[in-house]
Amino acid sequence: MSPDGTRSTWPAPAGPTGPWTLQSFLRTRGLDLVVGLGTGAFGLAESAGLTYRGSYLDLDVLLVVLLVSVSAGLFRALPGAALCLFWLAAVIQLSTGTFALQVELVAGLVAFGAARHGNATVLWLSGASLPFGMATALVVIRRFGIDTPIYLRVLRAEVVPLSLVGTSLLAVLGLPWLVGLLLRIRAKAARDQAEAEARRRRAETQRTHAQEIAALREGQARMARDVHDVVGHSLAVILVQAESAQFLSASDPAALRRTMENIAVSARQSLRDVREVLTSTSDETGPGALPSGSLDTLLDGVESAGNPLRSSVEGTPGALRPESEAVAFRVLQEMLTNALKHGRRGEPVVVLRHWGSGLRLEVTNAVAVDADGTGGADGGEFGGSGIDGMRRRLDSVGGRLAVGHRELPGTGPAFTATAWLPR
Repeated sequence: MSPDGTRSTWPAPAGPTGPWTLQSFLRTRGLDLVVGLGTGAFGLAESAGLTYRGSYLDLDVLLVVLLVSVSAGLFRALPGAALCLFWLAAVIQLSTGTFALQVELVAGLVAFGAARHGNATVLWLSGASLPFGMATALVVIRRFGIDTPIYLRVLRAEVVPLSLVGTSLLAVLGLPWLVGLLLRIRAKAARDQAEAEARRRRAETQRTHAQEIAALREGQARMARDVHDVVGHSLAVILVQAESAQFLSASDPAALRRTMENIAVSARQSLRDVREVLTSTSDETGPGALPSGSLDTLLDGVESAGNPLRSSVEGTPGALRPESEAVAFRVLQEMLTNALKHGRRGEPVVVLRHWGSGLRLEVTNAVAVDADGTGGADGGEFGGSGIDGMRRRLDSVGGRLAVGHRELPGTGPAFTATAWLPR
């Protein structure tokens, strides 16, 4: 069936046992064959005794019977051809004065098939031909004499008015056409609904795939941020320790050994953190795997690296949600990493933890001074993705970040990063 409701597969489509078999033909076109043969048998019986001629050998009658029978058999498979054959039979009937009641009966079947199974052209041609069909039937009726059977005398308005006969003929032709049109509309609505449902399922599948891809990409980005934070912080701590080892006296091997031990501890901790990030569950949807250790662990690591650190806590410490706790750890880790990388050597890093309605983390470090006396860009306008990564982490838990320069008494230009996290 074509998209507009037509049926044009003839002969029958391939069956299960081959390209064409009698079984497949009977299964798909058996009804059409029965209708065509039944119409032909009725026409032959009518030509034998039910009409005024009563002869099997009347060539005009046999031709009309043949055309109408074939038209009836094609009303589903080839409705356009059925309509043409029916009108050819009507023309022969008018030109030869042949009468066969089957012509009027099959007209409704052909009209139904044209409206239900025909394409748009056949549909509207069949609808437009309904009045002409009624007029043709009336002309045929008026051409017969008074010695006709009772049903012909009824049709000739000898029993009922001719106007009522015409209305009845229009109903005989029009009602099947309207029924076919209604079934056509219902079938099209069902197809449209099925197509809409199929499009909805495809859209749902595409949306699901898009969500899965977005989740995978978010997981990759989260893993990349975690690795960046862990490795960057560890390397910054190790760099500070390695630089400080250059200034240790050769006469103090114990201090040199402690520095090397601190470097080894930092490296091992970095490896553990990276392993935890890489082995985190793939279905995790939070802002990141919960890191081992606490905020105090980060501060102790910076102090053990030999970098000066001033830490203070205000308010009453409280609990954060696990995802906020992970964000606080990673954000403070990134803040300390930036302070160690870009801060002025020998100047302390100032860390403030303020507990109130949430947690405020503030890290301040002195920056290098340019020739004009202002803070250098290297002191706080960090390259890379550090600040953007912190902002994304904080946004995921409803927090926010602020960064900027300020002047510290006795120290000079400094860079401050402040993060707010809700409880």
